[in-house]
Amino acid sequence: MWYGEPMVDTLEVRLDRLESLEAIRRLKHAYCKYCDDHYDSQKLATLFWDDAVWDAGPQFGQHVGPVAIGAFFARISGSFLWARHYVFNERIDLLGDGDSARGEWQILEPCTVDGEAGPTASWLMAQYDETYSRRGGVWKFQTLRADIAFLVPHLDGWAKATTPRP
Repeated sequence: MWYGEPMVDTLEVRLDRLESLEAIRRLKHAYCKYCDDHYDSQKLATLFWDDAVWDAGPQFGQHVGPVAIGAFFARISGSFLWARHYVFNERIDLLGDGDSARGEWQILEPCTVDGEAGPTASWLMAQYDETYSRRGGVWKFQTLRADIAFLVPHLDGWAKATTPRP
């Protein structure tokens, strides 16, 4: 439904939509919280359906299913020593059947990355494109795709990573 369109759904349908939107926001909040808790791989894995896909392109790869997704986060916790996921500019669209949705979020993440030079204060900026599905009354991630704009050391800044090259 677009803004400004009249509400024609029943109160029950409208309430379900609001509860679904809030459940999806809480799912995203849990994802960020578990990432910020040293990438708690066991808790993160519970947020994804058995056939879910987590994909962050060539930088972090694609992982299918909660076992593979959890294993990825267990590995990444050795490189990302600290992180705070600040997500904003959310857009969540419930799809026609009421049991699926898509979402878009921006993320700005200050983090400490362990590299060749040791722990480095860094910045990550990305866009999340996600789909969610509700099964048995529970919302979980179906797909989570992160389009990484940059991951740069704090002292270097992001100008070089975001300036188009001729």
